[in-house]
Amino acid sequence: MSIRPIVSVGDNDRVLRSTARPVRRIDRRIRNLMHDMIETMRDANGVGLAAPQIGLDLQVFVAEVPEDIDDPDSPVRTYALADPEVVWASEAKVEGREACLSIPELFGDVPRHVQIKVRALDRTGRRVELDLHDFEARVFQHEIDHLHGVLFPDRVTGLDKLYFLEENDAGELVRVPYAVPAV
Repeated sequence: MSIRPIVSVGDNDRVLRSTARPVRRIDRRIRNLMHDMIETMRDANGVGLAAPQIGLDLQVFVAEVPEDIDDPDSPVRTYALADPEVVWASEAKVEGREACLSIPELFGDVPRHVQIKVRALDRTGRRVELDLHDFEARVFQHEIDHLHGVLFPDRVTGLDKLYFLEENDAGELVRVPYAVPAV
């Protein structure tokens, strides 16, 4: 298996901004792709990766989510899914920090549904239904957005919600507002 190059915004916007094609059937090629994507995500220290982020027009994503986001030693759940769809979403939303392997160094406070129900094909080709909440639901919504050509900055409620994190003299991470590039 291999680590794949991650597409950044500006490199291949066509694949990042398009709706990916359904897979419909899991075969050895798709399972190998999922394995490569997990390796690539881990190598990049990400929690999720969608096929368009490695230049592929397929509805496939992988994610590794800690059971307890506040516990660094918490076990993680690893997902490799194809053709995911949100079939239910709570009315309640919460704003939270997001980043993206395809948009290095930029962060945003993005509103997401607190709970969702997702149907998808797992790596064996079996249809699964997952009830997700909090951080896990956020990760899934972010990755499913990628499969529809949506990036997290599209979801922020204003440019003041986009920022960079830099270390100050005291070694603390501080927000540095995103400035719209002059044209």
